[in-house]
Amino acid sequence: MATQRVQGPQYLDVPGSPDGANDDLVTVVLPCLDEEHSVGLVVKEALRTLQSAGIPGEVLVVDNGSVDRSAEVALAAGARVVREHRRGYGRAIRTGITEADGSIIVMADADWTYDMTKMPLLVEPIRRRQADIAIGSRLNEATRHTMPALHRYVGTPALSALIRRAGGYTKLPDSQSGFRCFRKEAVSALRLHSDGMEFATEMLIKSSHHNLRVLDIPTGYRKRIGSSKLNTLADGWRHLRLIVLLAPEIFFLAPGAVLFLMGTLLTVAAFLPSRGIEIGSLLWQPLFFATISLVLGIQTILVGVVFAWRRALLAGAKMSHGLSLVRARSFPPACSITGAVTLLLGIALDGLLFAKSIYGGPPLREQLPIASLAQSLLLVGGSIGSFGLVALWLHWDERQNRDET
Repeated sequence: MATQRVQGPQYLDVPGSPDGANDDLVTVVLPCLDEEHSVGLVVKEALRTLQSAGIPGEVLVVDNGSVDRSAEVALAAGARVVREHRRGYGRAIRTGITEADGSIIVMADADWTYDMTKMPLLVEPIRRRQADIAIGSRLNEATRHTMPALHRYVGTPALSALIRRAGGYTKLPDSQSGFRCFRKEAVSALRLHSDGMEFATEMLIKSSHHNLRVLDIPTGYRKRIGSSKLNTLADGWRHLRLIVLLAPEIFFLAPGAVLFLMGTLLTVAAFLPSRGIEIGSLLWQPLFFATISLVLGIQTILVGVVFAWRRALLAGAKMSHGLSLVRARSFPPACSITGAVTLLLGIALDGLLFAKSIYGGPPLREQLPIASLAQSLLLVGGSIGSFGLVALWLHWDERQNRDET
């Protein structure tokens, strides 16, 4: 077996708490890898905090293959210890959640960085059901002694910005904090799979998919005891890859919008009296590039929209990322109608140009902007209409699978 229980204390029963009432029992989960110099201090601080705050609970240390005396030190300090031989921060936390006796989980680190005396600040909103996940933000008190500048000013803010966009959060300053509190049943329902540090990112993005309420609470950050297990480049890449897999639309919508806007502006520039854009002594006629930009832009946007629509359809919710007015079930027909109308406009313009050529209209050179616009409308309309048909099929397939199950 990969997971092994080690004998240890069960839980701290606070006087006055109802016998057998585990609804508010708190389990503090501490993943641990070679932390013998700090894990005992963290366990004792957590137990003292639970006692002083009148919170019934236990401390569960998940030993993740330590080769030092971490497990023995944790047991001596009053923790219950579970050995998880499959390596990885996320793997250890997932095992801790599974093995926890409490219905409320507090996850932290065994390296002394998180101030366990602040734990009640995270527990109370969860106990009162004012939030589903409470996160202890570190950045307000982080210093160069407690957090590397690259993590504090670049890595964490960049990942937090991506996760805010992926999850639709308005406020999430420290998405990578490992000091969190939540109900076991709520997070277990997310079916988290990450084994590494990206576990923190997976929890937040999937929480947004399930409409869980996330609360940010500043709790500070202390200097660690011992060496860090974080690999900046490897762990950063794992976070980024996970965001791409869980919320790919954020990498399509904005770039697509920029391309489409550029194509629109260049199309308008083709109709100016100068018939283009003056660059020094040259006159650039951006007819062909405008069409390319419009088509690539709309196709990129549609890929992002389809990703967002598909997830909204599975969740039975509205589409996010600025698309909240469009309900999932109305997307396919809206897409098909828009594509058909755009196609008809392109055909109408082509018909007008054909009629002018028969009856001796203006020179062909003067009609190039209209011809370019007509072709753009045909290509854009065809793209939108095609995506509408694909979405219609996906919707039908999803309903068939749902009926069969």
